[in-house]
Amino acid sequence: MERIDQLWPGGYTFLFDDTLFRPSTDTFLLGGFVRTRRGDRICDLGAGTGLLGLLLLARQPELSVTGVEIQKAACDLARRSAELNGLTDRICVLQQDLRQRDALPRGFFDGVVANPPYFSADSGAVSPDPGRGIARSEISCTLADVCAAAGHLLHSGGRFSLVFRPGRMAELFVLLLQHRLEPKRLRFVQYRADAAPSLLLLECRKDGRAGLTVEPPLLLKDADGHDTPEINRIYFRDR
Repeated sequence: MERIDQLWPGGYTFLFDDTLFRPSTDTFLLGGFVRTRRGDRICDLGAGTGLLGLLLLARQPELSVTGVEIQKAACDLARRSAELNGLTDRICVLQQDLRQRDALPRGFFDGVVANPPYFSADSGAVSPDPGRGIARSEISCTLADVCAAAGHLLHSGGRFSLVFRPGRMAELFVLLLQHRLEPKRLRFVQYRADAAPSLLLLECRKDGRAGLTVEPPLLLKDADGHDTPEINRIYFRDR
């Protein structure tokens, strides 16, 4: 079922569909982690219904965002969201398989962002729903495909930012380095201070020098079980 929501009262409106990738905490966390500058050209790989692009534009209005998404229904919703918000001059949505890298501009972007599929196709974690299965599992693309596309799209010095699961971190770092993407800034996400990390947020620099900064963990809940002030900021509850 198609639904509509706002980032905050009076803020950007976004469309989504229950049968496609629903808005998730992961997307909001990545939106709050990515660093952008005025005038940056950003590519969102596997853009889904375009929520991440809206999150970035809400914090830095003078971006241009290109969403690359394979599912037509998701592309249609992303384009309609751009129209609803008067952002058709800022958002371009391409229905494109990111594995077909020759169809994408080499070295054009200042930043690439992605919420790659977390699970391998043979992991047993594949959703029976086709839309969610593509979003969460390596059905239409693999982690290696996403890293290769990011390396192709970024100019030297450009940033690749992503959210992923810690259990595959070693594999992730190997793939990134194969495509000249040097991990530079890492932050783990924990439910509470005493919990193991459930996600990682990572920023890489194409052709960057070695040197990784590990930031303090991002906590979802405080000792009393309430959302932390940082989570409230990430969800625009301070507006």
